Amino acid sequence: MALSIKEKDAVKDALRAYCAKYPSQNKAAASINVSSGTISSILNGKYENISDDMFKNIRQQINAGSADWQMGSTPTFKDIYFALENAQTTSSVTWVLSPAGTGKTATAEQYRRDNSEVYYVLCDDDMRKGDFVRDFAKAVGIKIEGYKRVREILFMIIEELNKKEQPLIIFDEGDKLKDDVLYYFITIYNHLKDQTGIVFLSTSFMDRRMQIGLEYDKKGFDELHSRIGRKFYQADTITANDIITICMANGITDDQTIAEVISDATIAPRDKRSLQKRGSEQSPVYDLRRVTKKIKAIKGKRSSGK
Repeated sequence: MALSIKEKDAVKDALRAYCAKYPSQNKAAASINVSSGTISSILNGKYENISDDMFKNIRQQINAGSADWQMGSTPTFKDIYFALENAQTTSSVTWVLSPAGTGKTATAEQYRRDNSEVYYVLCDDDMRKGDFVRDFAKAVGIKIEGYKRVREILFMIIEELNKKEQPLIIFDEGDKLKDDVLYYFITIYNHLKDQTGIVFLSTSFMDRRMQIGLEYDKKGFDELHSRIGRKFYQADTITANDIITICMANGITDDQTIAEVISDATIAPRDKRSLQKRGSEQSPVYDLRRVTKKIKAIKGKRSSGK
């Protein structure tokens, strides 16, 4: 579907704000793997030679968001946002745990839009050392040209971050990293201690993985545990009231439709893994991805008159 001029202008405005967070337009361009010339054309309103696919690619990479969607200031959002803000302002390290679908990534994206010198890396379980450091370099705005050893790239990143006043690195889904990649955090910490904030976001799987690593004295786990303060930061979980807040923020106000959204977002209680303990009670976990999908579907039907 072709983008309208209004949509392209929205990308331009978001891109301008994104570039302002980097020391140069070239570094901003490198962070999203787009040429500086393309960025200049968009910022100057010269859209003729820029494809819709390029606009969509840039919009996705800079997390420009959508005017049709409001996250809602839920306790979970506030809790994770606080952890990110605290780590950046105090140049400390925090590992945040929260169930899947509770808005960790969405909160990180919002925090990155709101603040400067915030560098986001999405981790994958198939990442090798080279993949990790190259994605990290891209996030920081370093363009890697020609062959360079992994360690050389890592120290290029460290050197670049040491130039920043108060940077924050967000490693999203950090629990997916293989052990040998995760060990790089120890090197990163050692060279950026008290100068750079670092936050890992993951599910509680990392807590179990850490306990196993410590129990069996696996290489690097005690050092890793020490550097995160020997504890994880457990974010507040999503409640039905939070979903109501999100519904209201997105114009869904009638009780019947809100109940429909809550029902659709509820993970079946019969799945023991989806239950969370609150005192002696067990309550179901709600998945915000399902909330987002359901609300957008409802709004889409309303706008089409169905």
